[in-house]
Amino acid sequence: MMKIVKDINVKNKRVLVRCDFNVPLDNQENVVDDFRIKQTLPTLKYLQGENAKIILISHRSDKRSLDSAWKQLGKYIDTREIKFLDNLRFNKGEELNDDKFAKELAGLADIYVNDAFGVCHREHASIVGIPKYLPSVAGFLLQKEVKILSKVLENPERPFVAIIGGAKLESKAKVIDKFLEIADQVLIGGKIGFALKIKSNKLYIPTDYLDDFDIGSETMETFTNIIKKAKLVVWAGPMGKFEDSKYQKGSRAIAEAIIKSSAFSVAGGGNTTELLNKLNLRDKFNYISTGGGAMLAFLAGDELPGLKALE
Repeated sequence: MMKIVKDINVKNKRVLVRCDFNVPLDNQENVVDDFRIKQTLPTLKYLQGENAKIILISHRSDKRSLDSAWKQLGKYIDTREIKFLDNLRFNKGEELNDDKFAKELAGLADIYVNDAFGVCHREHASIVGIPKYLPSVAGFLLQKEVKILSKVLENPERPFVAIIGGAKLESKAKVIDKFLEIADQVLIGGKIGFALKIKSNKLYIPTDYLDDFDIGSETMETFTNIIKKAKLVVWAGPMGKFEDSKYQKGSRAIAEAIIKSSAFSVAGGGNTTELLNKLNLRDKFNYISTGGGAMLAFLAGDELPGLKALE
């Protein structure tokens, strides 16, 4: 069974906290959406209250520095006594799950806390390597994610509709297969709709597009009619190039259809939460997960390496 940070003595101990500060930045390196940073605050405040010596580690997928996220964190808590390593992916050993790199990280602390649900589906050194060498527990965010998503998984209300968008098919093809087994309908948007070769009477891919950057009006109507009847909706990945307001219409139509339905709504992933923030609709959803790929993998019944490492 997975222990949480309250189950271990952290008083005056060196605690290595794996966060997910992979947050969107604008062209001036300012944080556009700090949702993930805020979600880690309960764990960090608890550790500060126990006088723990905190060392924060995280990654950015685009290999940029974490300086902006670090400055943003300082708006919410006193960071003067917190040590902060820069982007883990600057070291090749992180993504290769290099044992030597994991040992080096573990050597910085007495205890490891994983509060980065969004990367628990990755077999990276900071996720699965460090727990081999340190007493390891979950943070409050990770605990909350597992608790709420487990309830969704254990007894899904039906019709259960899964909506999967975005650009990276290679990371979502497997979970699409799984969702075709457990959901009643699976709706596909974004660039992955072009490349998907799976055939199923449960699967709905776009029948029209706007400039290849958004779903068209015909697809919007089909998808919203399905969503109207849903009792559970899980959404990860926008329907198009939402960063450009010209191509937000499809994603907005999906978001509004979910909100208007009587479904229990779960959305997740960096792009999806950024999109909902732009549309001022995030607080209209029942639950927002910090993970996209991790949320989909968990709900599809996959074993997440990061969770297994804590057991």
